[in-house]
Amino acid sequence: MIQTESLTLVTEWDKTFPKSDVIDHQKVTFPNRYGITLAADLYTDLYMPKGTEGKLAAIAVCGPFGAVKEQCSGLYAQTLAERGFVTLAFDPSFTGESGGQPRYMASPDINTEDFMAAVDFLSLHERVDAERIGICGICGWGGMALNTAALDTRIKATVVSTMYDMTRVNANGYFDAEDSEEARHAKREAMCAQRLADLQAGEYALGGGVVDPLPEDAPDFVADYYDYYKTPRGYHSRSLNSNGGWNVIGCQSFMNQPILRYSNEIRSAVLVMHGDAAHSCYFGRDAYANMLDGNAYADNKELLIIPGASHTDLYDGGESKVIPWDKLDSFYRQYL
Repeated sequence: MIQTESLTLVTEWDKTFPKSDVIDHQKVTFPNRYGITLAADLYTDLYMPKGTEGKLAAIAVCGPFGAVKEQCSGLYAQTLAERGFVTLAFDPSFTGESGGQPRYMASPDINTEDFMAAVDFLSLHERVDAERIGICGICGWGGMALNTAALDTRIKATVVSTMYDMTRVNANGYFDAEDSEEARHAKREAMCAQRLADLQAGEYALGGGVVDPLPEDAPDFVADYYDYYKTPRGYHSRSLNSNGGWNVIGCQSFMNQPILRYSNEIRSAVLVMHGDAAHSCYFGRDAYANMLDGNAYADNKELLIIPGASHTDLYDGGESKVIPWDKLDSFYRQYL
């Protein structure tokens, strides 16, 4: 029998968004192939009897990178459940309520596996049609979702929202400003020195979450993050971005592992969604273009640019409520 870890899960509602009156919510756990047990929130329609004839389409949701399921991935999951899907918002390995030691590490491989393990769970669920499963990745988990869609043929539809390519930003810096061998060598040297410092100290140093207090000269995108992660709008006690952040060496392996290498071999449907006022919009535009390059299955790929939307506006809608829920609903219904 596949062994699972024993996790301590919070039972009360502790999300950053209100609980829906029409949705049934329950905590669930499931293992990935590395033996790490993941914690998730399963959302289903409260008024659809379990004996209802026919199984339902399902969607696994994760992100942003450094967030927890009590933040915007849970909002996406609950809202899509209100529209009739079975949805699952999960914490990645080493973070939130999920298992895995040491804490606050990230891995292109293990985090891709996290998404595949969520698909495993949904495929075997009694209320889910295993032939109608999609995924949704937000922020850094948008890039991870594309990597998973290129690997997992069970996935029929993928939405990536306000995405980052975490391998690109780690290797090249923001806006590719550090895209040189010299800059990458300096980063590698610093990471290797930090590994030894951590071992000597007997603990892993944290890189720090979103800066607090916010400097007066902070770039707009830093202020955008602060407005979500450090205010009642999106703060959560288990969120890395709201608190101490990842370990300094937590994302070391991302520098050498471009996760979008085979995105132009994705055959299933993909919707890339980004705000044109987001600092990260270049990730979405480029990922979409690369996905179409030489892809014989380009007709089911779509780029949706939302005018005036910042990066975090697509976390929870922002003041203007810009998340196009009807579009997400119709996209998933078309392809699931």
